[in-house]
Amino acid sequence: MIQINQLSKKYKGATDYSVYNLDLTVEEGEIFGLLGPNGAGKTTLISMLCSLLKPSSGSFTINGLDYHSHKNQLKRLIGIVPQEYALYPTLTAFENLTYFGSMYGLKGKSLRDTIQKQLEILGLTDFAQKKTKTFSGGMKRRLNLISGILHRPKVLFLDEPTVGVDVQSRTVIIDHLRKLNTDGTTIVYTSHHLNEAEQFCTRVAIIDHGIIICQGRPSELIANQHEIRHLEDLFLKLTGKAMRDHA
Repeated sequence: MIQINQLSKKYKGATDYSVYNLDLTVEEGEIFGLLGPNGAGKTTLISMLCSLLKPSSGSFTINGLDYHSHKNQLKRLIGIVPQEYALYPTLTAFENLTYFGSMYGLKGKSLRDTIQKQLEILGLTDFAQKKTKTFSGGMKRRLNLISGILHRPKVLFLDEPTVGVDVQSRTVIIDHLRKLNTDGTTIVYTSHHLNEAEQFCTRVAIIDHGIIICQGRPSELIANQHEIRHLEDLFLKLTGKAMRDHA
């Protein structure tokens, strides 16, 4: 589904590459986790794949479509759920979703029915006519997810989709993502919740300093390392325990 070849990104004025000569394949139907410390290159990589950032060099295809030649077609194939809330605070939940749905060419009864169904699944039906600035963090996360999946994307990019939410909201979000995956959506996901990633992802890649340092099924990666019990243990072994603050 996704084929990445020698992809690199160096920001203007930066000394180092944020992503460097990266090769990666994501198969159709996978839930693929991109894991790494702060500043490792995860969000930069996803931003390039979503056509939000122009690569410095290299190439990638999604569903066989090349970024250089089929940019608009690629955008119609993908859904994006960013780490920051992509919502208009003074609009209601229903108004937000109507707006985002219309950007994908959805309209009329079909769009209204889709919105109502998704609001019901994610427990937001009673708040459809409330302004999103009144929502809790977990409610905003769930609404953020709906806005990225209204058009039933073939590939869904998720950047920290459960950060800062309560256990109940996290459970609802993960369960819904599993259902979307079962229905045919390939998922690429970043998170600092490594226990969640261990249970959720079919495969993961750990990235640091813009380079993939290991990849595979979580259970196999753990089994192949001495005295490693969890994905978090492996993560710390490979990336170290030093703080990764950056601005």
